[in-house]
Amino acid sequence: MSEDATEEPAPRARREARKQVLLRLDPKVYDALARWAADELRSANAQIEFLLRKSLTDAGRLPKHTGPIPRRGRPPKAKPEEPEADEN
Repeated sequence: MSEDATEEPAPRARREARKQVLLRLDPKVYDALARWAADELRSANAQIEFLLRKSLTDAGRLPKHTGPIPRRGRPPKAKPEEPEADEN
């Protein structure tokens, strides 16, 4: 055992790692899902997560402290700061 027995465990990551799941779908089901996702400007993966969360919410089974779906893509533009008024 090390001399410093009071070491604290490393802090938890800010976000938990996202789970990776292998999903097998009928090709026609995937094509329909991909078209629907494209219509809503989402990836097929994001569409699947959106639909699963909606179903869980509708069934009252979504855990209370579930975070929002992470935003993908380009971050929003920062609004330019307004210049301060001169005090003359």
